[in-house]
Amino acid sequence: MGFSILLSEEVQDFIQSMLEANTSELALKKNPFPTIDYPQLINQIIAKKKAKDKLPTWFETKKIVYPAKISIEQTSSESTAKYKASLINGEKLIDLTGGFGVDDFYFAQKFKEVVHCEMNADLSVIVQHNFKVLNQKNITCHHGDSFDVLKDLKTSFEWIYIDPSRRSDVKGKVFLLNDCLPNVPELLEDYFKYSNNILIKTAPILDLTSGLNELSFVKKIHIVAIKNEIKELLWEIEKGFDDDVIISSVNIENETINHFETIYRKEYYVSYSLPKKYLYEPNSSIMKSGNMNAISDFYKIDKLHQHSHLFTSDEIVAFQGRSFQINQVLPFQKEFMKQFQNQKMNCTTRNFPLSVEEIKKKFKIKDGGTIFAFFTTNLNNEKIVLICTKLYL
Repeated sequence: MGFSILLSEEVQDFIQSMLEANTSELALKKNPFPTIDYPQLINQIIAKKKAKDKLPTWFETKKIVYPAKISIEQTSSESTAKYKASLINGEKLIDLTGGFGVDDFYFAQKFKEVVHCEMNADLSVIVQHNFKVLNQKNITCHHGDSFDVLKDLKTSFEWIYIDPSRRSDVKGKVFLLNDCLPNVPELLEDYFKYSNNILIKTAPILDLTSGLNELSFVKKIHIVAIKNEIKELLWEIEKGFDDDVIISSVNIENETINHFETIYRKEYYVSYSLPKKYLYEPNSSIMKSGNMNAISDFYKIDKLHQHSHLFTSDEIVAFQGRSFQINQVLPFQKEFMKQFQNQKMNCTTRNFPLSVEEIKKKFKIKDGGTIFAFFTTNLNNEKIVLICTKLYL
């Protein structure tokens, strides 16, 4: 069944009025619109709920039609889509894995023409409708195999964008681009017939070294986090590129974008020290980069241990991550830990033999409060506990 019946004012008002309702209970009630497939109607409510924080432009626009909720879960957020669009521009871009079209909506602000390709016919029609509702007129939607579309169009593009999805028949935790559709490593040379520049989005789980082994001509990798949670990796590829690969660790928070750039596998100078007055924990995107020593080099602060990935200084620095004042440095011994039994603390482990859960259970520590405790190893290979106060700089 088509979706035009969902666009009536009465149905749209019902969807809006049910956004706070329990959809499991609602599904057991009588369908108020017998001419509409009830699961389809319930899906509109569920999917719109999911879009509220992730896709505010879609959520706030009237007569948007939503696909199956999984498409909303898998799509880029507006924050990450805006970031992607800030990286590239030109005359033409083709998205070979269009999905719900959030990325393309923002690419369309930077390109004169955007081509959206989608295998799912129903999703392609929905996205085309939504672009009209959003008054985005420079996006053309094509249904079918994206490589066939690419060949049929017989044109060149400044950029190709691809968000490959993992094949459902692939099992195991190891994530390889060769296990995805489309198989980008296999098709890379064919893609270069239509563009010299390719931007690939992958899941955060992909190992950087693994991705670089599979792909050619990688120019830059963006590790994109929102509020310190890594959401995606972006791989900039330029045909024939043969130079150092830049790793850009990005954290987006309240419309503020922080970058920390390093060079893949460059040897950075690192200094070590016992804990000083202040403690620093890098953002997750910097941790993912693997270039921990670059932090010591860039900020001129000391590392606690080769494998601890915590840093310290006597003078406070503006740091991309969490900053703390160290109040106590304690040996990790029962006699020193007794004072924290049945107290609230925020515990973190770095290069430590016990997990947070094991520590909390052993010493009867509760979550929360204003005390931050870091269980780690110092440069003398001693197990220590840093009792800290969080700084809001």
